[in-house]
Amino acid sequence: MTAPTRVPDTDPHDPRFARGAGGLLAAFNSAGVLAAADVHVATRLGRLGRETDETVLLAAALAVRAVRHGSVCVDLDEVGTTVLGEGDELVDVSTLPWPDPPAWRAACLASPLVSADPAEGVAPLRMPAGLLYLDRYWRQEEEVRTELRDRATAAPPRVDVDRLRAGLGRLFDTAADAAGSDRQLLAAAVASLRRVTVLAGGPGTGKTTTVARLLALLRDQPGPPPRIALAAPTGKAAARLAEAVREQVRHLPDADRERLGDLPASTLHRLLGFRPGHSNRFHHDRTNRLPHDVVVVDETSMVSLTMMARLLEAVRPDARLVLVGDPDQLASVEAGAVLGDLARAPGAGEPALDATLRSLGALAPDDAPIVHGVVTLDRTWRFGTEIAALARAIRDGDADAAVAALRSGEGGAVEFVEAPTLELRDPPGLDAVRAEVVAANATLVEHARAGDVEKALEALDRHRLLCAHRRGPYGVTRWGWEVERWLADAGVGPGADDGEWFPGRAVLVTTNDYDLNLYNGDTGVLVREDGRTRAVFGRGGAPLRVATARLSQPQSVHAMTVHRAQGSQFSQVTVVLPPPESPLLTRELLYTAVTRAIERVRVVGSEAAVRAAVARPVGRASGLRDRLGT
Repeated sequence: MTAPTRVPDTDPHDPRFARGAGGLLAAFNSAGVLAAADVHVATRLGRLGRETDETVLLAAALAVRAVRHGSVCVDLDEVGTTVLGEGDELVDVSTLPWPDPPAWRAACLASPLVSADPAEGVAPLRMPAGLLYLDRYWRQEEEVRTELRDRATAAPPRVDVDRLRAGLGRLFDTAADAAGSDRQLLAAAVASLRRVTVLAGGPGTGKTTTVARLLALLRDQPGPPPRIALAAPTGKAAARLAEAVREQVRHLPDADRERLGDLPASTLHRLLGFRPGHSNRFHHDRTNRLPHDVVVVDETSMVSLTMMARLLEAVRPDARLVLVGDPDQLASVEAGAVLGDLARAPGAGEPALDATLRSLGALAPDDAPIVHGVVTLDRTWRFGTEIAALARAIRDGDADAAVAALRSGEGGAVEFVEAPTLELRDPPGLDAVRAEVVAANATLVEHARAGDVEKALEALDRHRLLCAHRRGPYGVTRWGWEVERWLADAGVGPGADDGEWFPGRAVLVTTNDYDLNLYNGDTGVLVREDGRTRAVFGRGGAPLRVATARLSQPQSVHAMTVHRAQGSQFSQVTVVLPPPESPLLTRELLYTAVTRAIERVRVVGSEAAVRAAVARPVGRASGLRDRLGT
């Protein structure tokens, strides 16, 4: 098959294009589907393997591209309808010369670059069950699958069932809700009886409450108290986890509270033992297992396939692993969507587990069996019915219901500011947004200058502006400038004698500093106390105070990306939507953005953008979901 070469007027020095490429690789590179790096890797593989079939080289380039876009493999039957392009705008890929899928698969299977048999030796590409993988990611997916299978089929943990029954009755409200047996009690029982448990649920559904009570149950079992590790993918998420568990432990009965004590949390990298110079290998692995008996991982939706493989090989086979998170939120920025695969994988129940759960009163006779240890909490406690209805419509892919929820909520907990274009310097219709931002910052500056740390930290999380993009007219950089202009016009901000470190400045940490207990994504505020200005960060208990001289490259935070806001919550949120053609505008992004709000959420954009987001779930190709039952 022949394909058009790059269009003649393309700048030959443009770094987006691979010089010297021809055929299909040039056509897909010029169209914006492949990056230059994808083309170079595929071309190099072709030279090493003496492969000249351009359809095979295209498949290899698409496999490289897939990893950069979060997928771990390529489905050659579907790839022509799922790719969106490389830049900030969608690419119409229907006009590209896609190979015929059956012939394409046959060409790949006949190539020396591709292996279809898992027992064969090393090959740069693998193609089991029609999915094309880079070898590294096939091996990682296979490792995750076999680890989960082996733990599911191993003998269950030893549990004193009578003591567990008494603990469940003491720590949980056993009154059945409208949906049947209490889901938090069920989750704790499953995690007590199983090696691997997935505790899924949206924001405010009581996941941390369940974790704290589960740990109290396990510490109440006979024998030596289990060694517990709490971890999360990022430093900010780890700090939030420690705060939330500490807060829930305060509400436990005295004996349970004493048994648990203070449980610290760490990043997954620190838990596994980061090795300098090794990006994905750690001190703890299958030859040097973690010593813990219980490992709880929060925000698991942000855990990549690579990190999940490293975690599973480091956790002892006889330990309990509890994976906590929301499978409907944004997934890891790296390849893989392991939590979503686990939460939605088909499979059969475990009769022995279900029988024990029923004997404990945790599973009603007509409840569905537990599959892969997954329990989903579905009752929201954080926000009211308006935000919950909007989040549910987005999650379910119902664009009509999402638009109706936005329009019906005007003046209440949900507001829709229809702004077809936001590219003007001072877009019309944003008076309410401007007033809210100025009022929140004025309150922040007032308390910071007065030295009231507690109220300043409350004001810091009163309102947050969230964007999908980092740059451009819809990005964080532009809206940060807009907010600074609004504040300057209103006379809010630094005084005449203030320098860079003025009280009331909200700062964003951009690097991890384990010595200071500060992590990338942490937000704080500069507060003047006793004649000195220091940065203050909320930590659940006593605030963390840091001298400004010790902060490494902080940024002012007037707006932040939805990705960076993941795991945080704010009283009020304003979401700036990009145009409908933005590939970043997805169902998961909009869902994550609106569920950051506790009291009120405002969506700024067009109806077309809302509908495009709801209709566009993130398409992450993976074979794990269908293979978990094998």
